[in-house]
Amino acid sequence: VQLVEGGGGLVQPGESLTLTCIASGSIGTSDMGWYRQAPGKQREFVARIASNLRADYSEPVKGRFTIARNDAQSTINLNMNSLKPDETALYYCHLALPGTWGQGTQVTVSS
Repeated sequence: VQLVEGGGGLVQPGESLTLTCIASGSIGTSDMGWYRQAPGKQREFVARIASNLRADYSEPVKGRFTIARNDAQSTINLNMNSLKPDETALYYCHLALPGTWGQGTQVTVSS
């Protein structure tokens, strides 16, 4: 299964953006998630959602980001509100089983 992310772009601080990840095949019961990597930093966890729709978020994004999944369409979305400049990063989609990563989509938050 391959993953393709989209929806990244340039936004101003405080604005919103929605990222989408499309899987080329069934995602089954695997957890799916979003990670991000800023220049010069390690990749970090952002959010994940299980097949039972339980969602987990990193502390910095709690209350501002929302992850959702549609198993019928093999997609997950990440709705990001009140974006901050330090959230500029390459955002990656991840399929836990078998551990597949997408190519990433760039999010830039700048005035």
